[in-house]
Amino acid sequence: MSSFKDLRIVDNFYQTSAFYPMPTVLMSTLAEDGTTSLGAYSLVFPYYIAGKDYYAMILECRNSSNTAQNILRTGKCAINFITDKRAYFKETVRLGFPGETSKEKMEKCIFTLEDGLADTTDAPRPQVVKEAFQVFECTWDDSLENGFEDKARIGQLEGVEPPYKDFNGITSKFGCHFILKIDKILMKERWYNSIINGVKASEFPPVPVDYGYRDSTNFWYTRFKRPIPEKIPAAREADLGGVMYAANRMDDKIKFSEEACKTLVKVPRVFLKLVLQGCVDWARENNCELITEVEMKIINDKRKAEKSKR
Repeated sequence: MSSFKDLRIVDNFYQTSAFYPMPTVLMSTLAEDGTTSLGAYSLVFPYYIAGKDYYAMILECRNSSNTAQNILRTGKCAINFITDKRAYFKETVRLGFPGETSKEKMEKCIFTLEDGLADTTDAPRPQVVKEAFQVFECTWDDSLENGFEDKARIGQLEGVEPPYKDFNGITSKFGCHFILKIDKILMKERWYNSIINGVKASEFPPVPVDYGYRDSTNFWYTRFKRPIPEKIPAAREADLGGVMYAANRMDDKIKFSEEACKTLVKVPRVFLKLVLQGCVDWARENNCELITEVEMKIINDKRKAEKSKR
C-alpha cells in the first residue's frame, strides 16, 4: 500500500500539481522603441554548464509575452536576480501579470535601470536592474535548431500555428524556449567579494524562493534564511598504482611519470579519465612523450588561466 496519492498532472504542473521551488528573476529586454522592458520569470535554469565553448541558460515563457517577442526580434536580454524584499516581490508579481504593454508596465516600475557591462558594439542591449544582486547579460543562440527562423509576432495572443521547434524558439502554440549564451555575469561588490574570498553562511545574498501561482488569488514565495553548511565527505585518494595503470594506457606513445601520477591521486575516479585525456591532448600539442610533475604544473597553470578568462 503506497503512502502517496496519485495527483492529476495538468497544465503548468510545476505549480498546479506540485510544490516546486524556483528562482525569482526579472528579464530585461529591448522594446520596439529601444527602451528597456522588464518581465518577471521563474522558469530560468542553467543549460550548458561545462564542456562547451560557452555557458548558457534556458528560459521558458509564453510566446506572446513582451519578453519573448523582444528576444525573437533583438536576441539580447539580461537576467536580473533580485533579493527577497517584500516590495520587490510584490512588484515582480505585478510585472509578471499579462495584459499590459511594456510602456504601461514600466511607467509604474519601482526598479532603477542602469547600463550593464556587456559589449554594445554590434547591437544595443537592454539595461539591467540596479537593485539586483547579480545579473547575467545574455544573447539568444538562434543558430541552434535554426531558431532564427522564428520571428516576432506582436499581438498574436490566440497562439502560433505549427511547425514548432523542439527546444529553441517557438516550441508550441503558446510556448517559447530560448537558449541564452551568458556574455557577462555581473555581481554587486559584497557578493563578488564573498565568492572570491570564500563564502560564509553570513555572506549569502537573501535569495527568495518562488512557488508560483497556486490558488487563483496569490503568488507564493519564501524569504531567505541563513544557509546551513554541510561538510563534503573527505575525498578518498585513488591508489597510485591504479592511477599509473590508467595513465599509461591512455596513449601508445605518451607516458606519465610516477611523480606526475601522484598529483592525480585526489581526482575523483569518475573524472580521472577526462583529466588524463586533457593531459594527453596537451602533450600531443606540445610534442611531449613523457609527462612529469613539471609538465603537470604547466598543464594545471594553463587550466587555471583558462578558467580565470571565463
